[in-house]
Amino acid sequence: MDNSSGVGVLDKAALVLSALESGPATLAGLVAATGLARPTAHRLAVALEHHRMVARDMQGRFILGPRLAELAAAAGEDRLLATAGPVLTHLRDVTGESAQLYRRQGDMRICVAAAERLSGLRDTVPVGSTLTMKAGSSAQILMAWEEPERLHRGLQGARFTATALSGVRRRGWAQSIGEREPGVASVSAPVRGPSNRVVAAVSVSGPIERLTRHPGRMHAQAIIDAAGRLSEALRRSG
Repeated sequence: MDNSSGVGVLDKAALVLSALESGPATLAGLVAATGLARPTAHRLAVALEHHRMVARDMQGRFILGPRLAELAAAAGEDRLLATAGPVLTHLRDVTGESAQLYRRQGDMRICVAAAERLSGLRDTVPVGSTLTMKAGSSAQILMAWEEPERLHRGLQGARFTATALSGVRRRGWAQSIGEREPGVASVSAPVRGPSNRVVAAVSVSGPIERLTRHPGRMHAQAIIDAAGRLSEALRRSG
């Protein structure tokens, strides 16, 4: 099969990236893997390094660069958002409560998708809202599976404890009662990417009068199911 696109320099750059897919390579290794002339392979690898699509390891060998991971994450986010709408709508209909999807952004979490209750008292969290990582059930989810050092740092000043997060990991869901906002309860579960890393938290929230002081008893299973559907969609497209 002819892999030529008709744009020679892009075809050659694609050869370099494909060669690095199997692991680090010296310049000689790149030449052998791609069939490119040594000056051409060197020029392309250095140009791709400038754009962070190629990097160097400790031995100075060429490796795939961080920009590729950033692009892959953005593609994964698009897939997540494309799937989120119907899943959150179904979750809202099953529970009768507002449903949200949160992703971590630095020391905050951001609501990237939502399905609001159609009537009655709502706990509105508009898409684009930035909320604290120190309180709330989705913050617990986004924190619970972090590396120890980041977890320890994140717990400083938080409304939940390391013991609480241990329980979250064991159960696979989190709940909060008036933790972020007085009178509001929520339940959340983790959405996992293809590598099984937690990439988002799916959540329902509403007034304590409706969700009670044990919201997990009422809604944990529905939220786990919704999170599972989103995780499965990411795995299929990963």
